[in-house]
Amino acid sequence: MEWTDKRSLEHTLDILHSGGIIIYPTDTLYGFGCDSKNKDSIQRINHLKNRTGPMSVMASSKKVVQTWLNVKEEEKLDILKVLDGGTTIIVPILKGIVSEDICSSNNNLGIRIPKHLFCKKLSENFPNPIVTTSVNLTNMPAMTDPILIKNQFSGSVDLIIEDGIISGSGSNIQLYKNGKWKKIR
Repeated sequence: MEWTDKRSLEHTLDILHSGGIIIYPTDTLYGFGCDSKNKDSIQRINHLKNRTGPMSVMASSKKVVQTWLNVKEEEKLDILKVLDGGTTIIVPILKGIVSEDICSSNNNLGIRIPKHLFCKKLSENFPNPIVTTSVNLTNMPAMTDPILIKNQFSGSVDLIIEDGIISGSGSNIQLYKNGKWKKIR
């Protein structure tokens, strides 16, 4: 289904509410997605990618992200300055925002705000953060062609939202720790 189809947003929201797995376009790559509080869905994505471990989520705005952060008030503004469409930040968040299964140590979570309009609408209309992790097997290049994605994953996910070939690369990743930034990727 094309992301511009009028039914795509509603259909995607239904899939997420029912615990399903989606593949969707972002501004950088295609992503696997699910409800970040649904442990079964998270396990399914880990199985699809042949991995375990932390995952990132997407947010609709910096205002939303600000409510998730577990840092001093004066640190929030500095953190939000680094957050843009091409950057994933790994920061401490409050307990209960997402499943512990996608957080790293000290309840750190990767967060990004994709610039793709579909992502914005999706995250604005779903009550929980949505997982965003590249469509690929671990240690393999991210997949950018929806035809190849369908060939490999159509029987394993509940919905694929298309936006043609996306010729981007993964987001930059910045880790916030003890008031300082460290570039991961």
